[in-house]
Amino acid sequence: MTSGEQGREQPSAHGGGSGSGGGGDWQRDVLRELGGGGSGASDAGTHTGAEAGAGAGTEGDAPGPHVPGPYVPAHAPGAVLPNASASPDTSASSSGAPGGPDGSTPPSPVPADQAADEPVPQRPAAPAARGPRFPAAPAPESSPTLDPRLLLALGRPLHGDSVTRRTGRALRKLTSSVAQDVAEQTRIARELQQPVTTGRLVAVTSIRGGVGKSTVSALLGRTLNHYRHDPVLTLEADAALGTLPVRMGAEAVRWTCADLAPILHPSMQLTDVTGYLVPVSDGGWLLPASRGQVGPPLDMTSYRKVTLALRRYFAVTVVDCETLPGEVARTAMDTAHARVVVAPATAEGVNATRQVLDWLARLPHSALATTVVALVSGTPDTLLDDKTAAGHLKEAGVTVVTVPYDRHLAGGGPIRTDLLAHDTRQAVLRLAAEVMGRAVRVR
Repeated sequence: MTSGEQGREQPSAHGGGSGSGGGGDWQRDVLRELGGGGSGASDAGTHTGAEAGAGAGTEGDAPGPHVPGPYVPAHAPGAVLPNASASPDTSASSSGAPGGPDGSTPPSPVPADQAADEPVPQRPAAPAARGPRFPAAPAPESSPTLDPRLLLALGRPLHGDSVTRRTGRALRKLTSSVAQDVAEQTRIARELQQPVTTGRLVAVTSIRGGVGKSTVSALLGRTLNHYRHDPVLTLEADAALGTLPVRMGAEAVRWTCADLAPILHPSMQLTDVTGYLVPVSDGGWLLPASRGQVGPPLDMTSYRKVTLALRRYFAVTVVDCETLPGEVARTAMDTAHARVVVAPATAEGVNATRQVLDWLARLPHSALATTVVALVSGTPDTLLDDKTAAGHLKEAGVTVVTVPYDRHLAGGGPIRTDLLAHDTRQAVLRLAAEVMGRAVRVR
């Protein structure tokens, strides 16, 4: 790949449009595509030609969000199957005319007013119709996200709030201002539902593993999918046996991010792409980074190609990056529209996160303006004062959202949003609203 091609593949964090307008035409196009309408395929081809390909285009070429209709699987009638290739009709001869019984081409009739020795004009052969050709790739074996024996060993998940806390909050609701709560929820929902003109990338990372990075990514993906009416993708860019598929509730995974890099093609439709993804039980899509086995790490070129191509189909993509200072993590943080740095509520964790914020401040563009810190408490007995830790991080010029300790999240396994503690749900809503507001404002 030449340096010029790499430059075209590099997405810009400032490309695309603001979230205040546009995107309506693309929404109607995708609705026709999902509904199997006659104009859906032609409209998708029009977008493809105008955008010069998702894998080598610029951010401004990507269309905006769309409102999906009922999901049409890739194997449905009329849908193009992944890895399928259309072949020309072999029943016609090379000249485009049907052959005779002996395999020869019958002579063309000569008009009565034409001399017998005058040459008969031959009609040019019609070009063979060709459909979109996708690279032939063997389908990998499906792998469970958890060993079946571990699934049997899982106990009943706990609610994030104890019975006493839930009872006390129910009593306080009787005397609280309902109008104030409704106004706050309406404001947050408006922030989360802002329209976008191009797919937005939200990168989530941390300074080390085990602090809740994948948990925050899963919470953001589920929250955005719940409030938005266009497709949301949660992508795992950490091949070090990440826990994102488990936290998202996926029972098995097959195609990974590295597998899709050579397969994605500009002529693919939304139904073709979703055939390679894992549908999440309560909505949205998941693209894992591994099949539960130690393998080669995701390289920067594959990450750029996959994320830039998939932005044509998904309004928001939440990327669960590897920990800093990995190469893919640095690329994701530099090219995302919004960034989330997950910091553990410990003295050493907050100190290391402050160093990451200082690094973001030295990037060529203003990255701190689009960065939010999630200060996560992993134990109910935190020694560090949350207000002091948040104040130290805010000195770098970022917004800090504190995610309190939650018994349900601390237990591991699939996340059930109905079992989250009340304070956790409110913190995640504020975090998602802050992130989406920053992602939309980036041009």
